[in-house]
Amino acid sequence: MTHASIVSAFNVEAIGTKVLNSEKFTEVAQKAIAAFDFEGQDVPGQGFIFVPDAVPFVSAGVGRRTENASDFHAVLYRGRVELFLKRSCAAAVDGCALVVYTREAYLADPDVQADAKEQQRIEESDCTHVLVAILAFAGPKAPLSPVRFVHNLAGGNNEAATWTVEEIREKAVEVKSYDDTWCVVAD
Repeated sequence: MTHASIVSAFNVEAIGTKVLNSEKFTEVAQKAIAAFDFEGQDVPGQGFIFVPDAVPFVSAGVGRRTENASDFHAVLYRGRVELFLKRSCAAAVDGCALVVYTREAYLADPDVQADAKEQQRIEESDCTHVLVAILAFAGPKAPLSPVRFVHNLAGGNNEAATWTVEEIREKAVEVKSYDDTWCVVAD
């Protein structure tokens, strides 16, 4: 297993979920990945894996929005300056999940195909799986962020191309409702 270039959870200054104990987290993650059926998914090779055993080793990626401006700070993230809650406002972790792709599914992803450096890095590695995201969540199940939701609809993810109009509308309501109450945290 290797990490996608966008994974920041292991960094000293992380955006969203933060791994607090890399060694223990990796042990748990590798066991979960080995036991997961990647071929039985809606899009074969793209896995969403719940890993409750990882909860003690992560900090939640979200907290409840506040009306106190000093609870937030601006951070450059994926080419845009965004507002995030400070890590001190992170909620208690309720659960943890991993987004993991098989090597083949990751190399077929539109975002990876648009990033020659990342594509080359994976092609030159001997990895069988790529850790795309770590989600230490709190509160209700987190949908995609508004920006990620629109990005995926605009061709940034193969699964989004399979959604019906009704599914898109349902997901849009869920995305807005969640974003009104919860905010991503960052160091």
